[in-house]
Amino acid sequence: MRIVLLGPPGAGKGTQAVLICKKYGIPHISTGEMLRDAVASGSDLGKMVKSVLDSGELVTDQLVMQVVADRLRREDCARGYLLDGVPRTVVQAEILRDMLAESKTALTSVVQISVPEQVLLERIRHRGGAGARTDDTAEVAAKRLQVYWAQTAPVAEFYRVAGLLVEVNGVGTVEEVSERLFAAVER
Repeated sequence: MRIVLLGPPGAGKGTQAVLICKKYGIPHISTGEMLRDAVASGSDLGKMVKSVLDSGELVTDQLVMQVVADRLRREDCARGYLLDGVPRTVVQAEILRDMLAESKTALTSVVQISVPEQVLLERIRHRGGAGARTDDTAEVAAKRLQVYWAQTAPVAEFYRVAGLLVEVNGVGTVEEVSERLFAAVER
């Protein structure tokens, strides 16, 4: 299984990604983890990423996708993987499509967890408190959602046009949403 999991901040992607990966025995691959691993490796690619991050710049789509390509070549991805946080832009989605075509593989599922914005804001607000994420204030949450709708939501449309997107209702218990996601990736 080669899965892309999409959804706005607060949709439950992190929670659901762990459950999907456990059920299907595939690695959970997140952008942040990949970038940190690349830097830690000391490789030429890692040095490039470190240089960009140290300068305070955003890592370009092309560089992110080089890191993704490097990660997907590892042995643990031979049986599949779940991509979380990538592709984040249409350019990244296009690069991923071309990269997979070159290796004669394809995504098996692109699943978007759909949750109404008011519910997202409520969820983010409720996960505040002890041990809260620093990006869970109402203002930061609203900004993260704006960035998502502007930059990442078009990725869902890219996959919809390609006939790959399946939307899953993300409202309900963790177990209810998991069952919907399992059904979506198995279709």
